[in-house]
Amino acid sequence: MIRYPLLAALLVAVPAAAQSFQSTAQLDEAVVQFTGASIGMDGGAQMPVDPRLKLARCPMPQFGWLSDRQDAVVISCMAPTWKVYVPVRRLTRVQPERPAPAPVAAVAPVKAEPVIRRGDPIMVEAGAPGFSITRDGVAMGDAPVGGRLMVKVDPAKPPIQAIALESGRAALPGFTG
Repeated sequence: MIRYPLLAALLVAVPAAAQSFQSTAQLDEAVVQFTGASIGMDGGAQMPVDPRLKLARCPMPQFGWLSDRQDAVVISCMAPTWKVYVPVRRLTRVQPERPAPAPVAAVAPVKAEPVIRRGDPIMVEAGAPGFSITRDGVAMGDAPVGGRLMVKVDPAKPPIQAIALESGRAALPGFTG
């Protein structure tokens, strides 16, 4: 830990007889000197040391950073032994203003021509090595090759989903092979 004699002198300025506990106000002042920033400011303590703490007086407190990130100050005393961690408000870094991205020319998406149109009679197929099955149905929407569409195969049942293969032919998903 880093030792600061000036901070120690500040902390023992009050006579021992007048105060039996370490002054948290003095600890706050010492943290301000250590960090170089006031309480609540960027780089300074987030808040004062809790005044309810009853720390034994320390003749030579030591101050140091908890880590290289400098996100907390550690105040420690060797005799009597105690440690206090004081969170530090992180520095807010202003991001340099980035130039606006160059406008991208609007390109209309190319829409594939449907090979199956609504109302077309189609054959829906499914299969695997060793078997295949087909069923006649009616397309309920338009679809290009590889596009999905709903097909009515039985008037009493809900439509099924299929993938358009070519004009008049579609396959069940997972059986497009």
